[in-house]
Amino acid sequence: MIRAVFPGTFDPPTVGHLDVITRAAAAFDELIVATGVNQSKNRLFGPQERIEMLTELVEPFPNVRIGSFEGLVVDYCRAEGAEVMVKGLRSAADYDYELQMAQLNRRMTGVDTFFLPTAPEHAFISSSWVKEIARLGGDVSTFVTPAVHARLLNTL
Repeated sequence: MIRAVFPGTFDPPTVGHLDVITRAAAAFDELIVATGVNQSKNRLFGPQERIEMLTELVEPFPNVRIGSFEGLVVDYCRAEGAEVMVKGLRSAADYDYELQMAQLNRRMTGVDTFFLPTAPEHAFISSSWVKEIARLGGDVSTFVTPAVHARLLNTL
């Protein structure tokens, strides 16, 4: 059985994240979507809210569960018995950054990274842009699920 971790802040989770989850769930026996907790950063949604949104998002996938971590994601992977980390790539810039991180992670712990190119229709979507557009009154309803959109509107 191959267990994988898809880490991220998911603040908020987007349809791009859902695309990666859908494809990674089909590729691995078990997928843990893990939201990072970093006390030094201000998030729009707290850890519990992100876990709730992700739980709703992955409900259709029987082999996907939600987790959270603090510290190094590779330590979380080891604690969960995950051999692989999943990373969605939107651009060459993502690849350049994530490749170095993947090499460091492999060297430190032996955890491999599975790069999954984002579907072209989602390549421009990021949580940061979704928050910025929403804060300025723009329509982000096509970038997030209806449940996430409702939470986003209630939070801003």
